[in-house]
Amino acid sequence: MTRGGQAKDHSDGPERKCIATGEVQPKDGLIRFVLGPDDRMVPDLAGKLPGRGLYVAANRAAIEKAAAKGLFSRAMKQPVKAPDGLADLIEQMLVKRVVDLISLARKSGEAVSGYEKVKSWLQSEEARVLIQAEDGSGRGKSKLSTPYGGNYIGWLTADELGMAFGRQTVIHAALGSGGLVPRIVEEAQRLKGVRVVSDADRGGRGHRKG
Repeated sequence: MTRGGQAKDHSDGPERKCIATGEVQPKDGLIRFVLGPDDRMVPDLAGKLPGRGLYVAANRAAIEKAAAKGLFSRAMKQPVKAPDGLADLIEQMLVKRVVDLISLARKSGEAVSGYEKVKSWLQSEEARVLIQAEDGSGRGKSKLSTPYGGNYIGWLTADELGMAFGRQTVIHAALGSGGLVPRIVEEAQRLKGVRVVSDADRGGRGHRKG
């Protein structure tokens, strides 16, 4: 098992075509857009806004290509506008979704933070997901391992994790097996593609480029 965690089986889920890459893939790996009243494309991360949806892969390069090459207008068959800095906007929106979901998990007892608590959950096999801040000490993070058959999230910052737990910063966190956990993992995977992370370091921990 690598730090990347266990791959989710999407084979039975609905699929849509990315307007930037032309590839058909599961909806939960895409960003949905709908046309707003001002002819501006609106990101619909929850997939619930009314109207015809267009889909772009949850990938920074694909989002930037769709915005820069006029692919939204082509797909809608009419002139439309894409927000400036669209990829950055979606990244911020996804961070908020992940942080809010982790916060809800914490309040329902499905998440803990702090090295000792996380270590205890891992040892008792209560943890299903290990979360570590991308800007935390590599040496410190290497002392904890992804639970067998579980997932690893390593592309949130210590400040972002801190917001989820009501603290200034958090380096280590873990999620149990509650109902919110699959959603957190799914949203975190979308964020990973938009945030631009690299698995080059040993263990697959992600680091922001730039």
